[in-house]
Amino acid sequence: MPGRITFDRLHNFRDLGGRRSSDGRSVRRGLLYRSDSLAKLEGPDRDRFLALGVRTVIDLRHPWEIEARGRVPDDEQLTYLNLSIEHRPYDQAAIDPELDPWRYLADRYAEVAEDGVAELRQALETVAGSTGPLVFHCASGKDRTGLLAALILSLLGVDEDGVAEDFALTEAATDLLIADWAALHGGRTPLWPGYGRAPEEVIRLFLADLTAAHGSVQGYVTGRLGVTDATVGALRGRLLDG
Repeated sequence: MPGRITFDRLHNFRDLGGRRSSDGRSVRRGLLYRSDSLAKLEGPDRDRFLALGVRTVIDLRHPWEIEARGRVPDDEQLTYLNLSIEHRPYDQAAIDPELDPWRYLADRYAEVAEDGVAELRQALETVAGSTGPLVFHCASGKDRTGLLAALILSLLGVDEDGVAEDFALTEAATDLLIADWAALHGGRTPLWPGYGRAPEEVIRLFLADLTAAHGSVQGYVTGRLGVTDATVGALRGRLLDG
């Protein structure tokens, strides 16, 4: 998996660096990571993680998820921020198999984009203003994490194909994400056969809907979210080379 960093218990950790921007620059490596739940870090995994020099962790999960499953282990080098961007939780494992699953997920992403305005704005401002490497994550590192990654990469000038390719890299972790779910649920199998999947179509549908409503991703970010042009410029200055 391009950008993937291997851990024993983390299945979906990767560097967002290396992708090309529309102006010919590249996203810097070693500054921005996405992941599944960092609560799983322990032993050698924790040492590997700290060796990356991460300074800021943005946890996109609900507070009740953190209470039930834990959070990234404390360390003096880490600043921890919980920004729960999803306000209408749903049980992905129980999605009706008769539904169009990719349209269903895109519609849930649209809810997050509408409901999580304050949290998404703060997340983008934190990424733009942070010093040192930063990682953001949710539970599986797929949906909430995938949405924020799509916004950031789009603001950096990565085209839709590049954004969709990054989103779909989670498919390499699907079997392990299903195994994690089964381990937490007595060995059961999710009702929805698409659990853990992340095909490109989902994020393409979401981006198309966002563009139809706001003109562009940047139009959504500076309009609906209220992120300033200066913050977008700072984001690009920090994360793009050249």
